[in-house]
Amino acid sequence: MTSISFEYFPPKTSEQRAVFLESHEQLKQLNPDYFSVTFGAGGSTLEHTEETVLEINQDPDQHVAPHISCLGGRAESVRKLLNAYRDAGVSRIVALRGDMPSGMAIGGEFRHANELVQFIRDETGDHFRIHVACYPEFHPEAETAERDLAHFRRKVEAGADEAITQYFFNADAYFRFVDDVRALGVEIPIVAGIMPIINYTQLARFSDMCGAEMPRWIRSRLRDFGDDRASIRSFGIDVITSLCQRLIDGGAPGLHFYTLNRATAARRICANLGLGG
Repeated sequence: MTSISFEYFPPKTSEQRAVFLESHEQLKQLNPDYFSVTFGAGGSTLEHTEETVLEINQDPDQHVAPHISCLGGRAESVRKLLNAYRDAGVSRIVALRGDMPSGMAIGGEFRHANELVQFIRDETGDHFRIHVACYPEFHPEAETAERDLAHFRRKVEAGADEAITQYFFNADAYFRFVDDVRALGVEIPIVAGIMPIINYTQLARFSDMCGAEMPRWIRSRLRDFGDDRASIRSFGIDVITSLCQRLIDGGAPGLHFYTLNRATAARRICANLGLGG
């Protein structure tokens, strides 16, 4: 059975919190493997991340995977956070290099995700299941595809248990990436990151920033819909359902939905696929 998981960003305002709580009530009905919670660029929402993680974790039927970033984090602060999560019974961590805000240099004691993964292993042994990121279309800062694959392998060698991909719209990129890392001896599960299509302008901006290729035919169709949100949502659900079905048929072990704290599209896609519930 294909696993499902959902990603949130921590709400900072009362309005965002209301949307988050409503979405969480809907998505937890699908019995996902876990919910992940992001930290913001450069750790900008770290305090809210911890609050959100511990709130979700109060429900014994829910599992949560907080993000921890290399950037801006000193070893002692990361150690303190790990201890707090361990004491609360959290058993998963998403360990990332992270993205710095524009104009800022890399900071903190950990420059690369493999260093953070190794630190978590050294500090906590096998307590946490460690998830790391990977890029089927390769990281936008990677000098070459070969080097990007080598960076990924180092994270696995440091102790990662599972990888979550950046979102993509080309299933062939995912399958090729899996073949490439298997050829390097990497055997951990590679979970497919899925971005529901809700808002064209926002999605185009995200895709341009993170290097996720949005096929021209998808861009053209979404532009044609203009401000017709219902048509965008309907089209997006169909496109992403088809993508997910191909991934499932090809053996993807799981789907990780980047929800942007919205439940409707992810729920519809999972219902179309017969997942959850």
